[in-house]
Amino acid sequence: MLWLYLVLCATSALGKNTPSVAVAPTVRLRDGNLMPRLGLGTWLGFIKMGPEEEVRGAVEAAIDAGYRLIDTANIYITEEQVALGMKKKLDEGVVKREEMFITTKLWNDAHRYEAVLPALKNSLQKLELEYVDLYLIHFPIAIDSNGSVVDVDYLETWRGMIEVQRQGLTNSIGVSNFNISQLQRLIEQTGVTPAVLQVEVNLNIQQPELLEFCKAHNIVVMGYTPFGSIFPQKAAESAPPPRVDDEELVHIAKKYNKTVPQVVLRYLFELGVVPIPKSVKKNRVEENIDIFDFELTPEERNLLKSYDANYKIVNVALWKDSPYYPF
Repeated sequence: MLWLYLVLCATSALGKNTPSVAVAPTVRLRDGNLMPRLGLGTWLGFIKMGPEEEVRGAVEAAIDAGYRLIDTANIYITEEQVALGMKKKLDEGVVKREEMFITTKLWNDAHRYEAVLPALKNSLQKLELEYVDLYLIHFPIAIDSNGSVVDVDYLETWRGMIEVQRQGLTNSIGVSNFNISQLQRLIEQTGVTPAVLQVEVNLNIQQPELLEFCKAHNIVVMGYTPFGSIFPQKAAESAPPPRVDDEELVHIAKKYNKTVPQVVLRYLFELGVVPIPKSVKKNRVEENIDIFDFELTPEERNLLKSYDANYKIVNVALWKDSPYYPF
């Protein structure tokens, strides 16, 4: 009976520490680092999907499902929950820190050169990490502590980003919500090209010119709000089609035994975008990464391409007076 007891104990221990397998392929950034080509977004939205605590469960489910890229930001108020979810899986032996790719972002009120380092250290403390894999300037717009626009050139901010990378507090640096002219100016004036650009990309805002510019400059594009307005309950009345019940999209999804959201994510992936869908529901988290076992036909890609209407969901018009307003 002793041998049976020992076998059961060993089996139990193995089950508790079984690593999950990374699902998404990776892309090599211009600085040599590898980034997964799909991740979990943790922004709960203007109208929150749920309490911040639900992000912890989403992170745990994501890691179990094979996600390795987790995207957060100082302003999301989810960095602590990301830390808790990741720590649980690290402690369980499901994943190692070096296998994870954690992205966070510098908020607009810390754009002064001397403010960048303390802001990143604050995020690292919340994330319980010694470094992040990618640090992004969230917007090219600077504000003060009261939310009022101030004139701080994003070139100054970028030099602060270069410094925190030099100090080893982030492996890669990039920007978010920058347009082509801002990217050109950044590259020309500093000589340091962002490794990643994070912008809104979905069926209604496919940004072909921006994608082409980034491809030419070896900048990987990460796409937030990848589902756009496909869900009727979340879409504005003015939002262009399609919706999740669109007959042609449903037909494509049934062909591959997938859902319409999965088809959308696959299309973005085939565009070369790294989508970061967000969800706090375990089944949705698992579904969103299950897109690597089929490929769309040219005809199907052309149909999905036809929905581009240059329609943005995120435009932050309250900052339109900034000289660096990107939209």
